[in-house]
Amino acid sequence: MRVTQRQRVPVVVQTGGRSRTSARALWLAAETVVTCGVLILLLVAHQLWWTNREARAEALDQVRVLEREWDISPPGADVAPDVPGVPGVSESPDAVREADASAAPSASSPAVGVPRANPAPSAAFAVLRVPRLGLTVPVAEGVSKRSVLDKGYVGHYPGTGAPGGVGNFALAGHRNTHGEPFRYINRLGAGDRILLRTRARTYVYRVDLVLASTSPRDVGVIRAVPRSLVRPSYGYSDPGAYLTLTTCTPEFSSAYRLVVWAKLVSAG
Repeated sequence: MRVTQRQRVPVVVQTGGRSRTSARALWLAAETVVTCGVLILLLVAHQLWWTNREARAEALDQVRVLEREWDISPPGADVAPDVPGVPGVSESPDAVREADASAAPSASSPAVGVPRANPAPSAAFAVLRVPRLGLTVPVAEGVSKRSVLDKGYVGHYPGTGAPGGVGNFALAGHRNTHGEPFRYINRLGAGDRILLRTRARTYVYRVDLVLASTSPRDVGVIRAVPRSLVRPSYGYSDPGAYLTLTTCTPEFSSAYRLVVWAKLVSAG
């Protein structure tokens, strides 16, 4: 007897279409991730390099414009001899190395040469130099990001004191991006000079105190007699001619504020 075996027909499952679809989706996802990464890198490069380059160039150009104008039309013949690289400042030992109490104005007698009218909003009216940091930057009225700080300038807090006068001449500047003029002010210490030149004269301040961190809402640090409301042990009790520098801290963050205080020692 012959036994006949049934022939089985093999079943072929078509999976090629699904595989190709999955591979294409993965490829598109990978391309999207890479593209986003490149865009993020370009944005970071723009913020950390290009904005600094543009702002520094604009700021230095503004310094040249101001000083050229001042040199063409000086305020008068009573300006002290120039220090090399710092026009209008006397380099005598008494003026530079010691705080000359007679040079600083008293509470009842403002410094000579203090502007009587407020500068126009966003207009540059002074030049700030910090020899320890190799910093030269224009000072403009106001602390608007768009029209002052993002141009690489240092901004004068409206309502605070005038250059060289009794009170508190308070300034703000970026610590990172857009020229970052105040990036390294944390390196300043007691005794470091800060020079502020206006059309009338140049004022020499000396760093006195540094508040490493405080709240952005600590308005006490820019008052006429500056004292921290958050850390009251930092600050002053008596009227004087103060200069205040403020910036964000830590770097690449705006969580807190770093504050440097200086006192006027001479005007030339």
